[in-house]
Amino acid sequence: MENVIEAINLTKYYNELLAVDHINFEVKKSEIFGFLGPNGAGKTTTIRMLTSLTKPSEGTARIFGYDIQSETIIAKRYMGIVPEISNIYDDLSAWDNLMFTGELYQVSKSEREKRAKELLEMFGLYDRRKAKAKGFSKGMKRRLTIAMGLINNPQLLFLDEPTSGLDVQSALIIKDVVRELNQKGVTIFLTTHNIEEANVTCDRVAIINKGKIAAIDTPERLKKTIQSVQSVEVAFEKASPRTLRELENIPLVNEARKEGDKFRLYTPDPAGVLSGLWEYAKTNNLKPISLNTLGPSLEDVFVRLTEINVKANREES
Repeated sequence: MENVIEAINLTKYYNELLAVDHINFEVKKSEIFGFLGPNGAGKTTTIRMLTSLTKPSEGTARIFGYDIQSETIIAKRYMGIVPEISNIYDDLSAWDNLMFTGELYQVSKSEREKRAKELLEMFGLYDRRKAKAKGFSKGMKRRLTIAMGLINNPQLLFLDEPTSGLDVQSALIIKDVVRELNQKGVTIFLTTHNIEEANVTCDRVAIINKGKIAAIDTPERLKKTIQSVQSVEVAFEKASPRTLRELENIPLVNEARKEGDKFRLYTPDPAGVLSGLWEYAKTNNLKPISLNTLGPSLEDVFVRLTEINVKANREES
């Protein structure tokens, strides 16, 4: 399978700060490739190097075989770029924003008019095409930004946090469009803080931490690397404020968390915890209304590989 992106020893220093540390990876044609990492891990710097907005300190990247530094113009013809912060012009209409972006990409007038109509209909904005963007909601602006990134009909689309902070309707529209584009053969490079979004959307995921690639694989294979992080999830008809603390004392439970109306008990031995949980419920006259055993989630993998200690970080802040 053809590699659409090849990052080779890609490195970026900002003075003495090593932001991206000699990373190597490939993105294959027609896949949705997720790029996850905590704030400051190097995600945005990597995208900026891949799209020629920042020059690498060392190494290089190839887009469809073209060196992004020495063959920039050819490489950029293949890509669409959607930055995290919307780059629309508020005083222009939705239609004129697309016309202007199409001119920048040297798309012919007839083609950009055809594409603009298709994209505005795709994103549910055609009826507002003549309205100035300053009157759009955040979700509408985000949809317009992605439409602008698609005006040149790219074969590779860079999406930086496409659904962050959006209303449900806009997020669903964007997710549907991403799936539709991918089914048509467009390769998607997606950075997101939404781990569940990456889990259900991406073919493969790279986790970057402190400028280094910690792991690259499919979400399911990544989960298998920490099979010891298993859990039992239970919800009771009634629970008291002390229930969480008492659940932590059940034998074989390493950690207990309250998640909404449920309790999640982490353990290397779910079967062993079930008997203790049943005894606890019977002793305290608690009626379980749901009970599930769960394997590790992509969030568990992310936390393990990035060494995030949520409890310690909360206590320090």
